[in-house]
Amino acid sequence: MHRVIISGIGAEIPKPVITNEELVASFNAWIDTENARRQAAGETLLQKSDADFIVHASGVRARHVIEREGILDPTRMAPRIPARPDDALSLQAEFGVASAGKAIEHAGIEASDIDLVICSSSHQQRPYPAIAIEMQEALGTRGAGFDMGLGCSSAAAALHMAVNLVRSGAHKRVLVTTPEIITGHLNFRDRQTHFIFGDASVSMVVEGLAQGERRPGRFEVLDTRLWTQMSNNIRTNLGYHTRTAQDDPYRIDLEGNLIKQVGNKVFKEVTVAGHKFIVEFLAEHGLTPEAIRRFWLHQANARMNAMILKLAFGHDVGHDRAPMVLERLGNTAGAGAIIALSENHADMKPGDFGLICAFGAGYSIGGALLRML
Repeated sequence: MHRVIISGIGAEIPKPVITNEELVASFNAWIDTENARRQAAGETLLQKSDADFIVHASGVRARHVIEREGILDPTRMAPRIPARPDDALSLQAEFGVASAGKAIEHAGIEASDIDLVICSSSHQQRPYPAIAIEMQEALGTRGAGFDMGLGCSSAAAALHMAVNLVRSGAHKRVLVTTPEIITGHLNFRDRQTHFIFGDASVSMVVEGLAQGERRPGRFEVLDTRLWTQMSNNIRTNLGYHTRTAQDDPYRIDLEGNLIKQVGNKVFKEVTVAGHKFIVEFLAEHGLTPEAIRRFWLHQANARMNAMILKLAFGHDVGHDRAPMVLERLGNTAGAGAIIALSENHADMKPGDFGLICAFGAGYSIGGALLRML
């Protein structure tokens, strides 16, 4: 059994930004047109949105997106991302390579030192060839690559796999990459979800620690854990059989098939499950929440994170203990907790404990207990 470390972390945030005010202006312009149609047809009218509602509901004030064009057009309300020829690097692979390069540089290794690539995201651009294999070729890594996903727990789930593969000796160095391009799957006409997500890509290099080797400033992964429970409260039905349920299989109707969620149920149920997961996981190692220097939680909802930590600690916990990047980036699905880690670890001291914990659709929760070397 090998000691395992995260030797490199990289994050890539796209430059384009959309504020709440811009998003609401586009959404409400569409509502005006849609409600005029509904009123004429005698149908139920839809409710407008506002920036204050978004901040109250989620804590999000802005989000970065891979492509602004098309999202704010009330007649389109989706990013305009041109198709690429098969011999060109796909957009998701390109996004993954951008964060992977930073993680590899941070690890102080060459791409050829990596013998497995795991691309784990809440949404994949295609089923095959695997995005991980495409990244393997673009980066010049050895061995193999495969794709996987577990909703917003995707990065934590891949870290769980990578750590145990390295610990068992099956692989020497694993690149875990989570390029999240969620705006392509988001229903910007749904008041409950149109404001939640942003795009981001993160990567981590996971490798064994040789006997007597010292890697100050890196994290040893003491343990990882996964938990899942079936729930339809966060769901997408857009898949490869969508066409078979329609009269015209060559024209896909997206209505009802894009991301949807029952927000109030998700908040209540995930808060309870997240608190239970954290307390029990730490207790297995003889630790309490007070022993953890820093929590890098899933960046989905500011009030949810605050409630989970208050239940665990018995009092409110501030940004220093549990940093948030949600306000400026939105929910970046599997990438969020790793961005929080990337931006908030340099001040930690040797021996300090940290906890990655992500939760999302499934329901799913993934955790990793870390200690600074």
